[in-house]
Amino acid sequence: MSKNHFDIIILLGRPAAGKSEVIDYLKKTPVEERIQRFHIAKFEEIDDFPMLWTWFEEDAILEKILHKPRMHTDKDGYFLYEYQWHLLIERISLEYWKKLRDNPNYHDEYTTIIEFSRGKEHGGYKAAFPHLSDDILKKAAILYIDVSYEESKRKNRRRFNPERPDSILEHGLPDEKLERLYKEIDWEEVSAAHPEYIEIKGHKVPYVVFHNEPEVTDKPDLLGQTLEELFQKLWELRKKYPVSAE
Repeated sequence: MSKNHFDIIILLGRPAAGKSEVIDYLKKTPVEERIQRFHIAKFEEIDDFPMLWTWFEEDAILEKILHKPRMHTDKDGYFLYEYQWHLLIERISLEYWKKLRDNPNYHDEYTTIIEFSRGKEHGGYKAAFPHLSDDILKKAAILYIDVSYEESKRKNRRRFNPERPDSILEHGLPDEKLERLYKEIDWEEVSAAHPEYIEIKGHKVPYVVFHNEPEVTDKPDLLGQTLEELFQKLWELRKKYPVSAE
């Protein structure tokens, strides 16, 4: 690769695994240093949380103000249809397509960071990955943040701020919803076939795993060192399994 930064990083992991903290750390690192250490250039995020939170807000307006039926979720805040999880991934793919439409040379300057989480209850990563576009898959590399369900629950409780439920860094799930949606995950199943990449729709998407238990994302110096090691490894894998042909 001629340039020294990733085109696309897909950042995965259970809720409160540390995804938002990784992005926050990267944001606070100067661009030139970030490229050198992590191969992350100027970056923009595509996160499905703001998309799904909009559905919650719309349902609240419909029910409480307009006195109309809810469109997206039931009274307990669960999606009405499982395919809505896939719709969110399709929306991610659409938002990425818009970036390329508006700037065909987008990745000369930018890395895109795509962030989401999936549990077995709603199809897992196995069901989600095929809804990523070929434009994404042929350029992507995955950083998976691994924490247990118990650690996810602990950190989810810690970060939740009821005054800012729409905040990327301060949103949380009730324990019962976290258990139903994310106690069981399928990452180990989808990554079991090969230790360096996941094959999705014919694309070999390289990956590395960030073990964040005991917690690293709350220790800036250790987090920086860990991210540097992981992104350097992922960069070598991206070169080993090069961007798919156009």
